[in-house]
Amino acid sequence: MTLFRMDFVAVAVALCSGVTGLARADETGLADLHEWKKVGKLICFVDHTHYATSTGAPDKKTATAEAVASWQSFTDLEYGSDWASFNKATAKRISCQNLARGWSCDVQARPCR
Repeated sequence: MTLFRMDFVAVAVALCSGVTGLARADETGLADLHEWKKVGKLICFVDHTHYATSTGAPDKKTATAEAVASWQSFTDLEYGSDWASFNKATAKRISCQNLARGWSCDVQARPCR
C-alpha cells in the first residue's frame, strides 16, 4: 500500500469516528421539529404529545406495561432512545378499563430527555 493510500485510509477512519462522536447519543434529528423547554433537569417537548394503547391484557398491570412499552417504542422510532423513556416524560396520563376482551390502557405523555 502506498504512503498516500495509507494516509487516505487513516483520514477516512478518523472522519468516520469523528462523525459518530459529534452526534448526540441516540437521536434521529426529528425532535428539532418541535419546540422544547427545560423541566427540572430535563428538556421536554412544549406541546407535542405521544399516545399509545394496549388491549386484551389479562390484568391492569400488564395492560399498563404494554401501553407504556408501545409509547416508548414509537417514541424511540420517531426521535431516538434519548427521548423514549416514559419515566422521564412529562404530562403523563394513564387510563385503563376492564373490557370483555381483557384490560385495555391508554397512555399519553410529552417526551423528555
